[in-house]
Amino acid sequence: MPRPLRVAIVGSGPAGIYAADALLKSDVAADPGVSIDIFERMPAPFGLIRYGVAPDHPRIKGIITALHQVLDKPQIRLFGNVDYGTDVHLDDLRAFYDGVIFATGATADRALPIPGIDLDGSYGAADFVSWYDGHPDVPRTWPLEAEKVAVLGVGNVALDVARILAKTADELLPTEIPPNVYEGLKANKAMEIHVFGRRGPAQAKFSPMELRELDHSPSIEVIVDPEDIDYDDGSIATRRGNKQADMVAKTLENWAIRDVGDRPHKLFLHFFESPTEILGEDGKVVGLRTERTALDGTGNVKGTGEFKDWDVTAVYRAVGYLSDKLPKLPWDIDSGTVPDEGGRVVQETGEHLPSTYVTGWIRRGPVGLIGHTKGDANETVANLLADYAGGRLGTPASPAPEAVDAFLAERGIRHTTWDGWYRLDAAEKALGEPQGRERVKIVEREDMLRESGA
Repeated sequence: MPRPLRVAIVGSGPAGIYAADALLKSDVAADPGVSIDIFERMPAPFGLIRYGVAPDHPRIKGIITALHQVLDKPQIRLFGNVDYGTDVHLDDLRAFYDGVIFATGATADRALPIPGIDLDGSYGAADFVSWYDGHPDVPRTWPLEAEKVAVLGVGNVALDVARILAKTADELLPTEIPPNVYEGLKANKAMEIHVFGRRGPAQAKFSPMELRELDHSPSIEVIVDPEDIDYDDGSIATRRGNKQADMVAKTLENWAIRDVGDRPHKLFLHFFESPTEILGEDGKVVGLRTERTALDGTGNVKGTGEFKDWDVTAVYRAVGYLSDKLPKLPWDIDSGTVPDEGGRVVQETGEHLPSTYVTGWIRRGPVGLIGHTKGDANETVANLLADYAGGRLGTPASPAPEAVDAFLAERGIRHTTWDGWYRLDAAEKALGEPQGRERVKIVEREDMLRESGA
């Protein structure tokens, strides 16, 4: 009797779980069956949903409910706290599985090559997000001494960073933030947040709902300069062809014409300001220099030669995420992705790397919303299944599921399981219950492992 198709998925964020779901919905799942093991370097699953989404966005975290239903399926096992490249390698996985799908996402900050970027007080947004989301591998404290702060970028991560800096700690207390984050935010001295984009309102990458949410806080006064509301033919075409861009522009227009209110924290959204240098004294940030830009007719901008210095003492760059290079896989250093064709990994020779696939941000870069990841996973899985049907997958030496357990035990690798997640989940909810909160996130890796029963 033929055995089930064995697939390893590296990464338990939406990309990896959507790939597992696509496998479960395939004809192969009915006959001869599929058996899926998901490897995750964190003790808990869900990737950037747990460690990248701001704590005051429970709506997005609701996606976890749908992901939960997939991981509940008996054909799937979770191996948490197992790091690819350290605990397991590609050759190890090939010994146990017919195919391997990498879905490792992006967690580092993309570089911004301007003078002063390495000054004390210049930060990557991803590091700050990891801190306030209780990531176990980052410091427990964050310096929040600056009264005036700049955030570079006009995407949703920039909005998250600006909003967390502008809200009070008590506003965020009902969320799942751990105690160290609450204490850190209580000491936050920021009163002015300046968000900078080098292009105009029509080119901003905010989601309309995320943008409008900025104005819902009783402590945040959102301010837009009327002079920053400008459109050229390219911008008008963007608005006509993109409903979201049009909604964002309308929101910004409405904010630009209203009177400034008296909410205590001022959050300025600046457009047509391109950061050229972070200014420093004695190794510390003392300001930001920008060049005024102007639209060129196509929706792009050109410099005007007019510079302005802004009085800020901290700068956060939110100009995009970058994936970590994966050992034993080809790498495109410019895009920060694994080269592929339809999810099949492509070697430098142009040939496909046998039985090896990618999906999500490691495949196409950190762009698009979570929903875009589903189509990506479907394509990758369809090609894996086509290779399976065509006899193009390798044959693992030890396909029995218990061989993986034996391998991890022999290596002394302490791992969490899906049942362990239920235990950790219950422990976090129990921490929140006395305070009337849904949960309080457990931060320390050792505590997570203990609560998970690892």
